[in-house]
Amino acid sequence: MTSQEEEKSLLEDGLISQIKRNELYTGDGSVDIKGNPVLKTETGNWRACPFILGTECCERLAYYGIALNLVSYLTKELHEGNVSAARNVTTWQGTSNLSTLIGAVLADSYWGKYWTIAAFSTFYFFGMFTLTLSASVPTFMPAECATSVCPSATSAQFAIFSLGLYLVALGTGGINPCVSSFGADQFDDSDHDERVKKGSFFNWFYFCINIGAFVSSSLLVWIQENIGWGVGFGIPTLIMGIAISSFFLGTPLYRFQKPGGSPLTRMCQRSSLRKLVHTNELKCLDRAAVISNAERKSGDYSDTWKLCTVTQVEELKILLRMFPIWATGIINSVVHCQISTVLIEQGTMMDKSIGSFNIPTASLITFNCITVILWIPFYDRVLVPIARNLTDQETGFSQLQRIGIGLFISTISMCAADLVEIKRLQLARELGLVHKAVTVPLSIFWQIPQFALLGVAEVFTSIGLLEFFYDQSPDAMRSLSSVLNLIIVAFGNFSSSIILTIVTTITTRGGNAGWIPDNLNQGHLDYFFWLLAGLSLVNLLIYVVCAKHYKLKKAFVSVS
Repeated sequence: MTSQEEEKSLLEDGLISQIKRNELYTGDGSVDIKGNPVLKTETGNWRACPFILGTECCERLAYYGIALNLVSYLTKELHEGNVSAARNVTTWQGTSNLSTLIGAVLADSYWGKYWTIAAFSTFYFFGMFTLTLSASVPTFMPAECATSVCPSATSAQFAIFSLGLYLVALGTGGINPCVSSFGADQFDDSDHDERVKKGSFFNWFYFCINIGAFVSSSLLVWIQENIGWGVGFGIPTLIMGIAISSFFLGTPLYRFQKPGGSPLTRMCQRSSLRKLVHTNELKCLDRAAVISNAERKSGDYSDTWKLCTVTQVEELKILLRMFPIWATGIINSVVHCQISTVLIEQGTMMDKSIGSFNIPTASLITFNCITVILWIPFYDRVLVPIARNLTDQETGFSQLQRIGIGLFISTISMCAADLVEIKRLQLARELGLVHKAVTVPLSIFWQIPQFALLGVAEVFTSIGLLEFFYDQSPDAMRSLSSVLNLIIVAFGNFSSSIILTIVTTITTRGGNAGWIPDNLNQGHLDYFFWLLAGLSLVNLLIYVVCAKHYKLKKAFVSVS
């Protein structure tokens, strides 16, 4: 064999070895916990997901064990009014979601998703423990009502309760932005089969969220109302401990993505993991990647604060292009906030009896969870294959189509809630109950359609947004991308608080009872639902325009 033939043979052998290596190892740069390349056959994919999905299921069960019935705890145990309780709930939920910015930046910049989840779980657990104490130790609780006089919680009692509540909010901030993206990281983007499976992961991830919410809204709510709040908060505390243990058990199977540096700094300064092609939109930003005359003369291009790469500019463009889609999610979030606030308060003024058994008001949220639990498999196994045949898209519906369908359904849900309230108020007037803070003989089961519609809307919009932000975001901002969805929820909660405050201020002028008084029989909660339906419709129209003009992120062209 000649020298040339030998070299050719060695080159071919080398290429074959490289191809085999590429088939054995992931192609997206993922490593094991020690930083070594990982084998596809031994890590990630669905084999790692049960631990991650189990963690999410338990964590959401713990969270909803507090959130779903919190408005009842504030009104019945801490003796707050309807508006104050609803405002406190939405403010806490907003803080829980806004704090995810902290967790996302730490995960993407310094600690990675795994260690961020581990660290913030500690805050979460101690918050749950403190909350359980505040509902169990008599000294930490306000005195019970004497006839019609209900003493409010003292400053110290409310401080202990708030400490536990906001430690949970902080813990949530570290866990929520990381779990979904850490789960998605278990699927290799460079492998077509695994990339398709990742789309299903987001569906089943949301399925597990609602399994947790279902158990909370049925079993835990009943325990809180009938056995005691100490036990009702203590069980989620124990479950949170199980969630943490489940997460660590899966460590040998996980694939890890190395932190890519501060995502905020990256937009202004650093180089990327993978390069993006140049686009012609937002040309004003292109100047950041243009070499100046001074730099050309000096030959010094080292100042990365003055000269960016094309990829860095394109990353910023991606985030700016996503902003209109992100913004249209806020009103949708306002609507979904009512599940744990105003809809619960509406249910307290309806007939909750089935024979001799009284249904806890917050248990109606169970129908929202059941709808999601049933619709996710139906969507994934039935609707997607049908839509795939019609649209020739891998995912059946595009992400933007999926979001838009959900926005429409959530608008209909507020119309359903309004029709129920109109009927309830009509009965209150006919029976002379307007000035009596008593329930109206209208079955609480009339609320089922609005809860079910909100569940269907979640399957489309919430999961669609989750997948959209993950898929469209730059590589090193995947945790931050998950936060975009959670910040929508945060802004929705804060916006709901603001809307409640504005509505109450305007409608109570001149000594009027207002739309949402403590005695809802005197109010006009139906007007509030009409307001939300109107805002949702306008928001849907704006979304259609934004989605029509949105251009998907272009493909990566090389690895740095």
